Amino acid sequence: MQRENDLPDTIDISKRISEIGVVPVVLIDDSSKAVALTDALLEAGLPLVEITLRTRSAMDSIEEIARMRPEMLVGAGTVLFERDATRAVEAGAKFLVSPGIDPDMLKLAKKLKTQFIPGFMTPSELAAALKFGCQLAKFFPAEANGGPSMLASVCAPFLHTNIGFIPTGGINLENMMNWLRSPRIRAVGGSWIASRADIDGSDWAGITRKARVAVELANERSNGDRHAR
Repeated sequence: MQRENDLPDTIDISKRISEIGVVPVVLIDDSSKAVALTDALLEAGLPLVEITLRTRSAMDSIEEIARMRPEMLVGAGTVLFERDATRAVEAGAKFLVSPGIDPDMLKLAKKLKTQFIPGFMTPSELAAALKFGCQLAKFFPAEANGGPSMLASVCAPFLHTNIGFIPTGGINLENMMNWLRSPRIRAVGGSWIASRADIDGSDWAGITRKARVAVELANERSNGDRHAR
């Protein structure tokens, strides 16, 4: 029986990520802390997390979150290999994120019926993402690759398409609004909300505090969009 807050299977992942506006990118070394991390984010009104597959505990953490907190939209990040994509989906990941473009991975994601968010830096990579029908693409590394002005230049030939962007890398509370001012930015991603040190130290209050500020800033963007319309 589906709980009231469970995510329906047919949820539009792209739309949901865009509505939330912030993607915490998380490195977790101890899966026993996954639920506490999730609760800290949920308390701040942030029902979204990307668990990167760079630790041995990542898959178990995804599985634990999906099982214990089904209202949380959990995804897998740094998905580099097809076997990891399959395992992540089996563990409960609702979306997959990669730092680059891999056609084989994009084909597999379609077969798995899973939202795949590839990374890009160049127009050629963005064109490849569009070819495979991606609704979202990750601009990475965002700040090191020239910031908002570089993304604006790269995506200019693609503004007639519906693809949206999630800049990640070097983004924090101080500069996230510089990115969110663009209507083509669906969300910003980053590890500052729940850092590895925060999680290792079980600083759940600190994570909630930072997540709440990030949500408030993202909501300012959303309210501004509504007023503009």
